[in-house]
Amino acid sequence: MQFSVIKQRSIWWSISAAIILAGIVSMAISWTRPDIRAPLRPSLDFIGGTRLQFELDCTKPENCKPIDISTVRQILDTQGLAGSSIQVIGKEQRGLSLRTKTLDVEQRTKLQTALSEKIGAFAPQSIQIDTVGPTLGKQLFTSGLLALFLSFAGITIYLTFRFQLDYAFFAFVALFHDVLITLGIFSMLGLVIGVEVDSLFVVALLTIIGFSVNDTVVIYDRVREVIKLNPGQSIDQIVDDAVMQTLGRSINTTFTTLLTLFSIFLFGGETLKYFALALIVGFIAGAYSSIFIASTLLAWWRSRTGNSIAIPTEGINPSEEV
Repeated sequence: MQFSVIKQRSIWWSISAAIILAGIVSMAISWTRPDIRAPLRPSLDFIGGTRLQFELDCTKPENCKPIDISTVRQILDTQGLAGSSIQVIGKEQRGLSLRTKTLDVEQRTKLQTALSEKIGAFAPQSIQIDTVGPTLGKQLFTSGLLALFLSFAGITIYLTFRFQLDYAFFAFVALFHDVLITLGIFSMLGLVIGVEVDSLFVVALLTIIGFSVNDTVVIYDRVREVIKLNPGQSIDQIVDDAVMQTLGRSINTTFTTLLTLFSIFLFGGETLKYFALALIVGFIAGAYSSIFIASTLLAWWRSRTGNSIAIPTEGINPSEEV
């Protein structure tokens, strides 16, 4: 019995809608949180400021104990840093991550001294301090949005010329679907475990867009070839045949890519960990949308508009390899 993506298309659409809706709810909650005030938890790359990270020195007697977040908040209030982001990190809750307005050296030293006196001595090798100016953060945010917009526009224009307008539109919908799912998952991670998005996250989104559209183009190419070979078939049957002929290729390509990404996620260190996770989420969403969203939407649209018998595009070579 041949698998049909068309017959169960309402199921595929419902799965995507549920995940995207959960992500949108999460982004709305993040926006209302006073410590985030954005759809996703932004890092210093985008908002500027100073991030300080400490861990208690467990080599000293009676110094290693869980950090009380209310004590930290009181210290920040006395330093004129009310409203700063506070996160206790680590399984034993002995690490502390703070994000404040931009601090100079004297202010940072004063804050660190006050924290050490109230909470305990920090291990010198665990201290990390990063500062990004608000102007640079705004420039990075603007450049990231511009890069995403240009990539969407370029892909849409390319697909419009390579295929037809409805092909391009539903490929764009699939790309938007992949980006929304990745944003939603990271919004949830920001709420639950404090994951921040930085400039590497924007790079991950651009990579996801490129990977996802590649899968969609392969399926669309096969749709055109099946149309050329079987011009009398309905568009539903054509799309089912095209998906089945490319299904193995899509799954194998995604699976082998995910093996590398999981290796980076597990062994690539903290800097690349969430970059790899964004790619894992986006690539899975991209493979899913190419097979179950872009193709089924195209078939639904052509049936709805009366083009259930598809018209082949001129100049397509049916023997072209995909």
